[in-house]
Amino acid sequence: MTTSIKTNTSLNQEALYKALEADLEKSRGAKTYKIEVPIEGEQGGEVTVAGRKVVMLASNNYLGLSNHPRIREAARKGLEKYGFGMASVRFICGTQTIHKQLEERLAKFLGVEDAILHSSCFAANEAFFTALFSGDLGMSDYRDVIYSDKLNHASIIDGVRLSRIAVKTTDARPYDHNGIDQLSQMLAEDESKDYRIKVIATDGVFSMEGDVAPLPELIALSKKYGALLFVDDSHSTGVLGATGRGTAEHQNVFGQIDVYTGTLGKALGGAAGGYIAGKKELVDYLRQKSRPYTFSNTVPPPIVAAAIEAINILEEDNSLVERSRENTAYFRREIVNLGFKILAGSHPIVPVMLGEAAIAQDMSRLLLDEGVYVRGLWYPVVPKGEARLRVQISAAHTKEHLDQALAAFQKVGKKLAVI
Repeated sequence: MTTSIKTNTSLNQEALYKALEADLEKSRGAKTYKIEVPIEGEQGGEVTVAGRKVVMLASNNYLGLSNHPRIREAARKGLEKYGFGMASVRFICGTQTIHKQLEERLAKFLGVEDAILHSSCFAANEAFFTALFSGDLGMSDYRDVIYSDKLNHASIIDGVRLSRIAVKTTDARPYDHNGIDQLSQMLAEDESKDYRIKVIATDGVFSMEGDVAPLPELIALSKKYGALLFVDDSHSTGVLGATGRGTAEHQNVFGQIDVYTGTLGKALGGAAGGYIAGKKELVDYLRQKSRPYTFSNTVPPPIVAAAIEAINILEEDNSLVERSRENTAYFRREIVNLGFKILAGSHPIVPVMLGEAAIAQDMSRLLLDEGVYVRGLWYPVVPKGEARLRVQISAAHTKEHLDQALAAFQKVGKKLAVI
């Protein structure tokens, strides 16, 4: 007879804090510790850090709207007319006329029937999966399945995980990044399983890569196998497409996406807030079942008013979209001419590939010394050995900004023997 010995692995408070600090020190030693660099003043193509101006290449402010005069004025008027906050959730007393107006404008802009606001796109993604897969919809014996691109945003991954924790009837089927052939094979293999709900989930633009999901092929598969196509277009709405309507417009399949999620915190003003958009029945269901919607304060009125104005600006003309596109093409061409390796594409996200985390962190620090603010990304945010600087180009940049940044990249790249 064997006797098992239970090992005490509990940590008291003092031991816990020591363990936390040891783990942090390990990150510092490996140069993977994330350091926040405060900006003194407003966001823009150029910002102030430690008392001096530097070119900003790390912001999601793709259209330069985060401090656009019309956006600031709209936020000011929203504050004066509707107040600072509602101090409530939507279904109690947290809904104003402008909240409904913004939802209607978003739905029309995206080519769908309705939209629902959330505090962030992270919350929206979690809300979609947990709400949709938690209801039995009048069925007692069923299974559901989510096919998810392996490079999807963390919020989609967490949404899938939470939905599977909430109920034990959902299968997760991750497929290789943009792996259409593999996904097609999975869907064909699973036809015999008679799933109740099938969802194909993908980013529209992948935030670490700057590449685009193959929406035409995904639409064809979703129709063939009766799946909902879910697209998080956070990095694309306002950026891609002739009129800034996102990845679907960019690929000539506008109006064919089942479910969108997105954010107001990037191109559409750059503050906060997210949304889910799609069929009216789905949106109505989420208003009843989405816990992040039901139990979170409503989006503040100044942000809502500013987001409406951002859509107004986009619908009036394409000048900011075109300027963002021109700036991106120029930077992509010139950074390659300097000898740097980047991931191909046309999006304002330009990954400058460096390989090791230590190099990315050192280069980010030295570039800041040279007047350029750009951040390094490394494992676990990206795969091991694929550390990079994620450059993000904006319509707020002038050619002088970009040339200053390119000169700094050349100087630091040579110093670190990257080029």
